[in-house]
Amino acid sequence: MSAFPRLISADDHVLEPPTLWTDRLPAKYHEIAPHVRRERVKFQVGGKVSLEAQAQASEDGDWADVWYYHDKREPIMLVGAAVGFGHDEVELRPTTFDQVRPGCYDPQARLMDMDIAGVEASLCFPNMAPTRFCGQGFLEAPDRDLALLCVRAYNDFIIDEWCADSGGRLIPLGIIPLWSPELAAQEVRRLAARGNHAICFSEAPARLGLPSIHSGAWEPFFEACVETDTVLMIHVGSSSHVPMPSNDAPMGESNILVTLNAVTAMVDWMFSGLFVRYPTLKICLAECQIGWIPYILQRADEIWEIHGNWAGTRARIPNPPSSYYRSNIFVTFFSDVVGLRNLDAIGADNVLIETDYPHSDSTWPSSQTHFQKQTRIVGLDDPEIIEKIARGNARRLFHLA
Repeated sequence: MSAFPRLISADDHVLEPPTLWTDRLPAKYHEIAPHVRRERVKFQVGGKVSLEAQAQASEDGDWADVWYYHDKREPIMLVGAAVGFGHDEVELRPTTFDQVRPGCYDPQARLMDMDIAGVEASLCFPNMAPTRFCGQGFLEAPDRDLALLCVRAYNDFIIDEWCADSGGRLIPLGIIPLWSPELAAQEVRRLAARGNHAICFSEAPARLGLPSIHSGAWEPFFEACVETDTVLMIHVGSSSHVPMPSNDAPMGESNILVTLNAVTAMVDWMFSGLFVRYPTLKICLAECQIGWIPYILQRADEIWEIHGNWAGTRARIPNPPSSYYRSNIFVTFFSDVVGLRNLDAIGADNVLIETDYPHSDSTWPSSQTHFQKQTRIVGLDDPEIIEKIARGNARRLFHLA
């Protein structure tokens, strides 16, 4: 190719700025709505964080910016804002906004970092705390009225501040009040009227104590997504669960095993019958990688054919499961040579690239060249296919110019 295309990343993250909610909610909520306090934090191996109420009482702790929301306290973590650090410099420890790259939370700085990495446009999920990947932080809050205000404030920030002055390069992605499909439908329509056509959803709502996608409870929400042509963005980890084999297994295993959540979600959606009832509904599995997809499609079709009589699968879906994957499901990856070698079985029309900025897995600052290197390794030199994966499919899915 004479010029390798710039990328449209379908999975990045915004580190919520410290005054996001206090700037948008009445003063009476400022002490219980999400807000940041700087204090000393002790971090213990194994992922447990203990906070001291008074900074001076924790002289052996490190300074950290800590999100407070009702009685929850969660420091921002370096692994969730790791760009600019070498791989061997990243640690599982709390940090402050002063210590991380401004592109994590400032939209103009993000645009400059996108230029460095060869990224044309970016769709950003929430970060680890306090929102989490599909708004679970507000689902768990005791005050649902305040939680709804927080959801709307986050979405207004995304549209009015994060994306507003980006010239379309930052793509809006909203969250919903997960506890109410009816309120979720209202929020989808409110955001669509403002130009937002992507919404976060959980990979396994039942894991969050919510109705499953099979229950019928989510129909108002799905109907609103169809009506507004809004794609459901489903990030790994959005069920607040990773299938670890034991409590004492190395934490690095979670980075591999979390992909199983995407496997589960894709199988669940293919067999759900939702794409039969809503043939234009689209979902996108984010940070899922793609090398596993050919086997799952093959096995799903076998189960539908061989066991459909007694297992209830053909009663729900009249066509093989893989057909609904082809027409309704998109997937993302950032580093998957195995997947690119099996692209014919996966389908180039279903695959989007991502950079996962600013997480520790991110390909920044070499995102464009990293994708180009992968295409060279597998001998992928078809400009049309490369263009689809780099940005064409994203333009189609997110209605970009």
